[in-house]
Amino acid sequence: MKKLSITAVSTVLFLMMCSTGLAHFGMIIPSDSMVMQGDARDLSLTASFSHPFEMVGMDMEKPAKFELFLNGNKTDLLPSLKETKAMDRKAWVSEYKIKRPGVYWFNMEPKPYWEPAEDCYIVHYTKTIVAAFGADEGWDEPLGLKTEIVPVTRPFGLYAGNVFQGIVLVDGKPAPGTEVEIEYYNKDKKGEAPNDYFVTQVVKADKNGVFTYAVPKAGWWGFAGLNTSDKKIKHDGEDKDVEIGAVLWIEFKEMK
Repeated sequence: MKKLSITAVSTVLFLMMCSTGLAHFGMIIPSDSMVMQGDARDLSLTASFSHPFEMVGMDMEKPAKFELFLNGNKTDLLPSLKETKAMDRKAWVSEYKIKRPGVYWFNMEPKPYWEPAEDCYIVHYTKTIVAAFGADEGWDEPLGLKTEIVPVTRPFGLYAGNVFQGIVLVDGKPAPGTEVEIEYYNKDKKGEAPNDYFVTQVVKADKNGVFTYAVPKAGWWGFAGLNTSDKKIKHDGEDKDVEIGAVLWIEFKEMK
């Protein structure tokens, strides 16, 4: 009975630990998602790794890549990154000045993160979009990342309550059945989940790799399409799986 009680308690504790805080998100949050005439043109982009709804951060090493895609051209922004804090943990910030109309895609490839609780590495290929001065072309084009979400719904000028659709790609091809985790960036800590099930929303992509989600609240929302890489990374001499995440951050506005 004593052994049974210890086992039961251990199981309950394990389940309690696993029920919360499991959803990881790479994050790129710009100071503005749409730059219009009269707006400040200086963007501040914060790159981090966290549990965004619970506002629990994790230390993130300097990314392997930090890039801008604009009008078919790629710019290396890695030298612009400076160390900062996000959710009290190590993060990175870049300053960028918007000079002309366009659809600006910012993306990050982090260094692999070892997650002992899941016995695997995590690499979240993360991107966000900033539209400037009325430009409206290029938002539905892939960037050629290992894995990414290509929007079906235009990813700016969105109201809270809008339905958002995207296609999960792996190696440039649709990834049917991909599980997509979705979280609200609870920046002001005003969002409250009725229970742990509400913290991370989950949908699955259809046979064409397309997923659909109706956003219930204004703010920044992260979508993470999760798959397992075809390559492994050694940890303490053993080959370990690598979770690759196609992460997209989009802002939704309240209608006034």
